Amino acid sequence: MIELDDFKEVISKYKVIFFDAFGVLKTYNGLITGVDKTLAFLQQNNQDFYILTNDASRSPAQLAAYYNRLGVGSITPASVISSGMLAREYLSLKVKTGTVAYLGTPDSTCYIKDLGLNLLPIKDLDLNNIADINALVLLDDEGFDWNYDLSKTINLLRRRNIPVVVANTDLTYPVSKQQVAIAIGGLADMLETLVGKRFIRFGKPDAQVFIYAYEQMKNYPNVAKNEILMVGDTLQTDILGGNKFGLDTALVLTGNTQIEDAEVRISSTGIIPTYICESAVIR
Repeated sequence: MIELDDFKEVISKYKVIFFDAFGVLKTYNGLITGVDKTLAFLQQNNQDFYILTNDASRSPAQLAAYYNRLGVGSITPASVISSGMLAREYLSLKVKTGTVAYLGTPDSTCYIKDLGLNLLPIKDLDLNNIADINALVLLDDEGFDWNYDLSKTINLLRRRNIPVVVANTDLTYPVSKQQVAIAIGGLADMLETLVGKRFIRFGKPDAQVFIYAYEQMKNYPNVAKNEILMVGDTLQTDILGGNKFGLDTALVLTGNTQIEDAEVRISSTGIIPTYICESAVIR
């Protein structure tokens, strides 16, 4: 039987807390009850916190506004670090001209729409006119036809040797307590196999998102890694990524990892969190 750590005692040891979003602060049906008290506790104790999310479907401002509407005013755009921000940085450095095709919704283009590049949704792509397509970005699992448009995507990549940027490495996301849906990272795995090419991925567990978040902290570089805690619900992204970056990690059991299978998953993967807590709610 897993021995659970007290979340309040755990977070009290650190100057900065990195939170995953889905499964930690919120679920498919809204904010996890009591999370607002946790964030208020951190503010009262002058502990900084940031949300590290693989969600590239909305901008940091939109994501912060979502929490604000739920009564959590302490979350600002500056406290949200999204994998979409790294995708933007890559494109700004590597793709200077031409058209960027994308899979996703118009909202998900918020990270790349002001780079001076032409943006083209895959649904509007003409395979007979692709000479100007210089990159493909996978942003969100909605906004396109999963049959017709994915077939177009495969044929685009067969004809054009262009970089493919994946702005969200998540394979699935919960849509109810029992069911998950395929996320854009899972879709990227399928496309990568079908076209036989390697894509450029941004998001946990890769180090880039942790490096980026570390450098965005308001007290950087005056906070050491051993003063930062990564809190997440998924071993393969949140906990593995935090461990690889040298952070202490806390696995919470309110999302992808449930208490009944946590021990088996930790044993089978070899991904070991520093702490295991029932939730990110202080008691």
